[in-house]
Amino acid sequence: MSSIYHGRLTVSIFGQSHAPGIGVTVDGLPAGETVDLEDLQAFLARRAPGGNAWSTPRKEGDLPEFLSGLADGKTCGAPLAAVIRNTNTRSKDYSNLKDVPRPGHADYTAQMKYGGFQDVAGGGHFSGRLTASLCIAGGICKQILARRGIFVGAHIAAIGGIPDTPFDPVNVDKETLLAPGGKLFPVTDDRAGERMQEAIAAARADLDSLGGAIECAVIGLPVGLGDPMLDGMENRIARLIFAIPAVKGVEFGAGFQVANLRGSQNNDPFYMDGDRVKTRTNHAGGILGGITNGMPLVFRAAVKPTPSIGQEQDSVSLSRREDTKLVIHGRHDPCIVPRAVPCVEAAAAIAVYDALLEQERER
Repeated sequence: MSSIYHGRLTVSIFGQSHAPGIGVTVDGLPAGETVDLEDLQAFLARRAPGGNAWSTPRKEGDLPEFLSGLADGKTCGAPLAAVIRNTNTRSKDYSNLKDVPRPGHADYTAQMKYGGFQDVAGGGHFSGRLTASLCIAGGICKQILARRGIFVGAHIAAIGGIPDTPFDPVNVDKETLLAPGGKLFPVTDDRAGERMQEAIAAARADLDSLGGAIECAVIGLPVGLGDPMLDGMENRIARLIFAIPAVKGVEFGAGFQVANLRGSQNNDPFYMDGDRVKTRTNHAGGILGGITNGMPLVFRAAVKPTPSIGQEQDSVSLSRREDTKLVIHGRHDPCIVPRAVPCVEAAAAIAVYDALLEQERER
């Protein structure tokens, strides 16, 4: 079981890609919070496989079964526990991966760490399949935050070098923020999305894959969430974002571009908007000193290309200790990015809601 604890919430994820099921427990949710199961199912459907040309053909309903934590549609104070049954598995496609690991995948490191006892079917507990569990916890946190006027949304920032129109880091509104989540292909500019889909199709035809980036924003945040240094909002969010197996980098606000700026360019000037303090730019991404400043919290996550591709690749036979060739079988996404968008939202929502609960407890 993989667990994370910050201030109030403990989130634990369990299961394997081809095991009977996967699931999540969330401890620390206040009692009395309504959970709209239809809304949660719609959120999970955004991540679910098998619904389009850019995802794996594996079809899973991703229907969560709640074992505890809910009574009459509300949290009841007990730890929330939910499972999703795996119903469409083909484990024979992975039988050789203990001996011949996939380049770019965790097969080799898992073999070294677990001595050959790991479950290789579908990637075992290293699989992106387990992000469905993350989305259960994050989907519930999103609902609770929305009732407090805090909204989390994301879109595909780029795929294969093709950019989408970014959120306005200063003035992104609720409608613009949430619009991509209502689309089959979650972008702000549908013409850019069409070019991305063409690029994915071309990569798939070449038995290859594509990576990309996801931009996420949180609006309606109060000033003061988070703590300096080791428990800042960047730290909290990044730790959860890296729970998404394909993520290789996270940047906040202007991110790595700040390295090319002078202080006079990077600093966000303050001004008074009525009785509120705002900034005219948002290179900080809504966070100063690890603490939210009331501006939109904006970050981006870099997602690697799917390592399981159909082309012949160089690998090794661990039993024979010699070089060999590998052709991967099975059902895999030619691009993980579109299905990872709700996962990024889920991770951000958990981190933000946990920080909000911590602030409320301190007051």
